[in-house]
Amino acid sequence: MGLGDLVQKAVYLGVGIASYAGEKAGEKFSDLRVQMQKLADEMVERGELTTEEARRFVDDMVAKAQQPSVVPPTEPTKPSEPRRIEILTDEDESAKADSDVDDMRKKVMDLQEELRRLKRDS
Repeated sequence: MGLGDLVQKAVYLGVGIASYAGEKAGEKFSDLRVQMQKLADEMVERGELTTEEARRFVDDMVAKAQQPSVVPPTEPTKPSEPRRIEILTDEDESAKADSDVDDMRKKVMDLQEELRRLKRDS
């Protein structure tokens, strides 16, 4: 079996698969049309649709089913720079609060020392 035979068989296989898929799709659309027609007939019997509206309803539903449902991909907007995220834990907040308290104590002690110095100098 040569390369030409292999290519020919691959082409035949592809054509066969495409033909089979077309037949199956045709069967599904005809089944869909029959089901839609039954639904439309029931609605006409109940007086919910006129016969003309029922015919348009069936045609519209089959046409919508035949349309490809591929949604074109949208281009995501790219931010100019990564968003910065700061994660704080209780320990971080506690350490920051402790640091703030220590700074305030130091300032108070410095102020007390300066007040004593001013009292001595006066």
